Amino acid sequence: MFNMSTAVRNARATVLITALDAAATAGEIRIYSGTKPAAGAALAGNTLLGTLALSDPSGVVANGVITFATVSDDTSADADGTITWARFVDGDGNFVADCDCGVAGSNAALIFNAVTVTTGGVIRITSGTGTEGNA
Repeated sequence: MFNMSTAVRNARATVLITALDAAATAGEIRIYSGTKPAAGAALAGNTLLGTLALSDPSGVVANGVITFATVSDDTSADADGTITWARFVDGDGNFVADCDCGVAGSNAALIFNAVTVTTGGVIRITSGTGTEGNA
């Protein structure tokens, strides 16, 4: 692993925020069940459980850490299932990043109030940050 200066870590993290905010409209976090495919790869047996809207701008970077701005709840989940991973897309639907999901204590990138989803239920992220390098 590289140990990078704070300036380099901030620059790398800023690339992610810039990509999420690239379109004229805010990006999204698409929540899925099943096994996470390779980064940006087509879905393979995954179920879209819901979609959460990012703010625009989507977040800020400080000391190599991305802190996301307000993420809107999905107040009517699309399907029943267990949240396992998420795909970040820009406002035009272009792939930006995938990450793991879990509940408090799981060390996942996105933390949810619950990972069991019921059609029509609420999907809520309780926290989400990304640390660039030196972890």
